[in-house]
Amino acid sequence: MATVLIDIDGVLTVSWKALPGAAAALERLGRDGHRFALLTNTTSRTRASITEALVSEGFPITERDVLTATSATAAYLRREYPGARCFLLSGGDVTEDLPDVRLVDDDPDVVVIGGAGPEFDYPTVNRVFGFLQGGAKLVAMARNLAWRTDQGLQLDSGAYLLGLEAAAGIRAEVVGKPSAVFFRSALASLGAETGFMIGDDLEADVLAAQRAGLTGIQVRTGKFRPSDLGLGTPDHLVDSIVELPDLLASPT
Repeated sequence: MATVLIDIDGVLTVSWKALPGAAAALERLGRDGHRFALLTNTTSRTRASITEALVSEGFPITERDVLTATSATAAYLRREYPGARCFLLSGGDVTEDLPDVRLVDDDPDVVVIGGAGPEFDYPTVNRVFGFLQGGAKLVAMARNLAWRTDQGLQLDSGAYLLGLEAAAGIRAEVVGKPSAVFFRSALASLGAETGFMIGDDLEADVLAAQRAGLTGIQVRTGKFRPSDLGLGTPDHLVDSIVELPDLLASPT
């Protein structure tokens, strides 16, 4: 049986509404005996909130099945910067998923960037720039440039991250996708060393997973655009997650 890492936004849902056939596909994966984890760079919701939203849309999951960039960042900060003073800039309140991380409002050792939202106004982003000039490290939960909503593509924090990196002359430490650390941690949580990754973001989900040694599956839902294929070649290209159970059942 296969081990599958599944992106949430754009593969299972758009604006937290289930895509056609996605819940049934996930149910069949479990019925067929495959192990799976749901990976997301979404940082505006806690794991508990994400689980609740997915269950309400008919997905047969528990909170243990959901791995977020926020929870991965918490583990990273505890390991790499124990006891550090951390300034968090993120849309939504995800402090519940940052246990034992010391959050401060000023003079941080580390600036932590989450998902974009109204909090990313000029005074705040400029203040972060000042922290970085003062020597603070920069840790990003993800570096996605955009995500797909029912209103179309929306700007994400990766756009701000590029500006901060360029202005401060530093490079962020990225914890979520496309970091290989995130993929390997997810595999380890399932007791596997390799597996499949299915996503709608060719660069951050699929090609990054392939570089980490997984088999990459690109869906044509979510943020996917045909021009994305100029970035590289996925191992498999499918219309939607509905095709995944049959793909895994195929001997080829």
